[in-house]
Amino acid sequence: MDARRIAYDRRGRGRPIVLLHGLGDRWRCWRPVMPRLADDYELIAVDLPGFGQSPGPEPEEPYDVHELVRVIGDFCELLDLERPHLVGNSLGGSIALELGVQGVAGSVTVFSPAGFSGEAGRWGMRTLGVLAKLATQVPLPVKERLADTPPARAVARIALRGDPSSPKAKALRFGVDKLEPGSAYVRMVPEIAEYDFVRRPIDCPVTVAWGDHDRTLPPSSAQNAYERLPGARMVSLLGAGHIPMVEDPVMVAEHIRWTCQVADREGFAERVR
Repeated sequence: MDARRIAYDRRGRGRPIVLLHGLGDRWRCWRPVMPRLADDYELIAVDLPGFGQSPGPEPEEPYDVHELVRVIGDFCELLDLERPHLVGNSLGGSIALELGVQGVAGSVTVFSPAGFSGEAGRWGMRTLGVLAKLATQVPLPVKERLADTPPARAVARIALRGDPSSPKAKALRFGVDKLEPGSAYVRMVPEIAEYDFVRRPIDCPVTVAWGDHDRTLPPSSAQNAYERLPGARMVSLLGAGHIPMVEDPVMVAEHIRWTCQVADREGFAERVR
């Protein structure tokens, strides 16, 4: 995979923040947060390879968390970003943390990062992987009709929103276009199920935030994150689910700003890799 082919949105001014979305999402999930930071930071919101407008891997190419870490590291070098602030949700959070270990980041702020699940969470991701693979055998028009049924929409709201009854969740549905043979989503789910973030030091400020209503990666995983990320600031997002950028962009922006300001004050973002 070539970092030069990554699609991204760039706006704002100041020290750069790279925004990384979760599995199956795209850079636009950060739109509610970006206006709250753009006056003070340059924001670079990325479509990870295989999602949004970024092309996916070829069938013979490796595609896992560590390969995405490599590509995003190359992307930061390509844009000449010297220790940017890294922010990620879910899969994007894992990428941000791994780049933090490598010394790429000036700070790291993550929301429900993958890689900290217990055995029950792993079992759930493995089951999701099996179901996703089976769904590739169903014709797309049939999947579209099923995704629009009230039960399927209810499951989507429960899985992805802290408050399934909120007005913002009303139109939510699963994006079944990702459930095609060989798609990035289908390839990545089993990789995430087996991925573990191994305890290693990160030489910059780190904030780990978890929605207390997250049903995709349960907040019980935060205990593992606490043990494997010594010195990280741990935050509980009250009432939030797995994608807090959509549910409470003000709170998310403030946690990002807090971590960035600590790093800038202490000079982390100015250090040479």
